[in-house]
Amino acid sequence: MLTVLEAINLSTSYLEKKNIESPRLNAELLLANILTCKRIDLYLSFDRPLKENEIIKYRDFIRRRGNNEPLQYILGKVEFYNLEFMVNNSVLIPRPETEILVEEIISVNKSKSNLKILDIGTGSGIIPICLAKNLTNPILTAIDISVEAIEVAKQNAINNHVDEKISFINEDINKFNIENDSFDIIVSNPPYISVNEYQTLQNEVKNYEPKIALTDNNDGVTFYKLIIDKSIKWLKPNGYLFFELGYNQRKVVEFLMNENFNQIKIVKDFQNIDRVIYGVKK
Repeated sequence: MLTVLEAINLSTSYLEKKNIESPRLNAELLLANILTCKRIDLYLSFDRPLKENEIIKYRDFIRRRGNNEPLQYILGKVEFYNLEFMVNNSVLIPRPETEILVEEIISVNKSKSNLKILDIGTGSGIIPICLAKNLTNPILTAIDISVEAIEVAKQNAINNHVDEKISFINEDINKFNIENDSFDIIVSNPPYISVNEYQTLQNEVKNYEPKIALTDNNDGVTFYKLIIDKSIKWLKPNGYLFFELGYNQRKVVEFLMNENFNQIKIVKDFQNIDRVIYGVKK
């Protein structure tokens, strides 16, 4: 019978041949998920024989990972900002860079309460859920054009016990009907990859993550322009607009914001790339 150590070693070798980054880590995380234990617990169970149903499931997981399916989709979950979120191929896999966006919103508004906040293109709901957990009595609205994404976001809100604090709406931003001067904060991590750049993405991104959440099928700036235009109407006077930035987009987005926003600030990520921009409505 195949033991835990033998399974890990065989799977590591297979994933290595498939050019999967960190093959041993992937092999261990997938097996720990099947055995419902922590990864470190595997090291205390190397001689444990795997049951037949565990072997079958593990082989399927390893095959999927070898085909470049993202680890997070196979596991069905990901950690973000110290919370756990359900993910599937209807939503983007949360990136660490987006934690910078969340952290900046919280830092700027930590002394305020009852803020009305709109998240545009919410995906798995990570931004409003984290804000609900870390701000004082925020009133949150989150929209997304994908009905499947909204369902994932709703479930994540339930799992993190903030579902009563967030209104999730399946809507196209162009059809979203809201009164002017409605929000204190508008935030978005929009599809910012250009159509040309999209073709160069890794297979596990291009072949599995939802294209609609990655690219605007144009120059990567379409949604910044649209959201800035909407925010001018929807934000209260002195309201904040927050964006995550794509690589090398700082100048163009800052230019677009300059006419109607002041106190514009840029926050860099851990690789010294301009990652977050925000400003105050004039």
